[in-house]
Amino acid sequence: MAQGLIRRSDVELVRERSRLDEVVGEHVTLRTGGIGSMKGLCPFHDEKTPSFNIRPQLGHWHCFGCGEGGDVISFVQKINHLSFVEAVEMLAGRYGVQLHYEESTGGGGDRPDFGTRRRLLDAHAIAEEYYREQLDTPAAEVGRRFLAERGFDRAAAERFGVGFAPEGWDSITSVLRKRGFTEDELTASGIVSQGQRGVYDRFRGRLIWPIRDITGNTIGFGARRLLESDQGPKYLNTPETAIYHKSQVLYGLDLARKDISSQRRVVVVEGYTDVMAAHLAGVPTAVASCGTAFGAEHVKVVRRVMGDSNRSAGLRLNTDGRGLSGEVIFTFDGDAAGQKAALRAFEEDQKFVAQTYVAVEPNGMDPCDLRISQGDQAVMDLIDSRKPMFEFAIRSAISQVDLDTVEGQVTALRMAAPVVASIRDRAMRPEYARRLSGWLGMDERTVLRAVHDAARSEGRTGRHVEEPLSTQRPGTQAEGADDSPAIPMARLADVVSPRDPVGQVETQSLAVMLQAPQLLSTETVGALPDDAFHVPALQGVWDVMLAAGTLLDAVIGTLHPARYLEQVMEIAGETVRPLIVEIANLDLPARDEAGLKRLAESLLARLSELSITREYSVLKQRLQRTDPSDGERYQEILTRLAQVQDKRRALRQADD
Repeated sequence: MAQGLIRRSDVELVRERSRLDEVVGEHVTLRTGGIGSMKGLCPFHDEKTPSFNIRPQLGHWHCFGCGEGGDVISFVQKINHLSFVEAVEMLAGRYGVQLHYEESTGGGGDRPDFGTRRRLLDAHAIAEEYYREQLDTPAAEVGRRFLAERGFDRAAAERFGVGFAPEGWDSITSVLRKRGFTEDELTASGIVSQGQRGVYDRFRGRLIWPIRDITGNTIGFGARRLLESDQGPKYLNTPETAIYHKSQVLYGLDLARKDISSQRRVVVVEGYTDVMAAHLAGVPTAVASCGTAFGAEHVKVVRRVMGDSNRSAGLRLNTDGRGLSGEVIFTFDGDAAGQKAALRAFEEDQKFVAQTYVAVEPNGMDPCDLRISQGDQAVMDLIDSRKPMFEFAIRSAISQVDLDTVEGQVTALRMAAPVVASIRDRAMRPEYARRLSGWLGMDERTVLRAVHDAARSEGRTGRHVEEPLSTQRPGTQAEGADDSPAIPMARLADVVSPRDPVGQVETQSLAVMLQAPQLLSTETVGALPDDAFHVPALQGVWDVMLAAGTLLDAVIGTLHPARYLEQVMEIAGETVRPLIVEIANLDLPARDEAGLKRLAESLLARLSELSITREYSVLKQRLQRTDPSDGERYQEILTRLAQVQDKRRALRQADD
């Protein structure tokens, strides 16, 4: 077992072998967009005119409409809502790159080496296929009856991959052994259990649901008890394994992720059959936790899929302008246990940028029971009846006391005031305090004072209650650092005007150096001064390119242009990196490589001339400010002026 950092050389090999046009082409219809570039409609925002640009040779993509961009790994991350490691592993599997993992002290958690992970996934794929086949056998009649009684036909079972585990002790164990899996691999998979006499099937005589990761790989199973002779728990899940961590897994996410991303809504239900019922009833964004309460790690997963982060989503308003877009809706049973679960979810609410709601069926029915009893529309109506999480939490707190007495009102206020005070968006607190005063039948000023006192008390104990969401801006850390200061992201349109001829020359000069350095001459590039650019943001890009120190290697061909761009991106800061990506994907006015070479020579000659002219102007101004009596200083500037003038004259003669 190895820690979670993938060896850097392996990551570079994944980038090198991955075909950006192939990966992007699965999601975007691409057409030729110029020399070395392809265009299409951006998959990350709605548009009618193609502004999404890729450069396969450089391995980079950029959308000039929404500003998103990056390399093949970042594209896979964004399109599939994966972490960096998950995206690298996905591409490695596709392009046959063997990954190696290094020791990490950053707390990244244990991850299996790539070969072990592949074996575990293969074992689960074989087991899933076996269980699905068993659902059609006579022994599985009890399982088919269970599904039918809950309104699920054979097509529904196929859609969700439902299967059946026979009662035997070594049914799946024998299948996997025949396929070459060792006893250690079987134990590591969690599909079997270890006993005194060896391994045996973990799931026996049960209905089986495959639990998949976000990319659709089966990583575990959930099993429902069917037989009276089964003395085990009602639901039995795969134990923690190298590929299955229940605190990070949401059942149904592989089916729901696209709808969650497009609708910016997720519905959290409590079980496998509830997910099935919700999807079949027309709620395709339903997911469920697997054998554990919805917690902080699940929040991170949902935020990533929804784009519910300050960096990627910003603070978008609903169409009525009332608040943040995106909804997280929790459905719970109407009993005491359901209310307790909802209040636990409230504790996680503050980690979302999206608005959170609770939908509780008053008669205590879950979505599966509701669909059986009243049909698909009733499930959709339940979701539409959602109430804000804050309101539900406050009402739940005050429902425990008798509000017809003064003592009950005061007790309820003491219970509810901290709930209102814990609302992270301070702009919402006064309104909920006013509502609380109405629910309690108490003076509004008394309630507001109690909430204010509770907020101060929580602040003294170190709980975060001060920073409202409405003050955050795009550019802060997506997870785990919501209160970090915003980082202004540079965009080309913001730093260079289309009407600025000098800025256009400088922009295109950087573009050819980033896109096709092999077409340039070492003399021309080597002659550029460190302060070659007039536009400050473009000078910042040039500074990064100089700091990389390998431009001349790319010019003479000993370093591939894509690798040079990677090196530039690696040392670029957060503010300048988007600008580099945008320039690296800029279309240049040339029809073929010969034309691009001529354009490159012309641009760099013009850039050199502009730089020399600027230096000449600065020297002339300096000469005018210098006292002629300071003979040595005055002569030094005159000599430098003459040298610059000679350079400008030589450059113009060469151009002629």
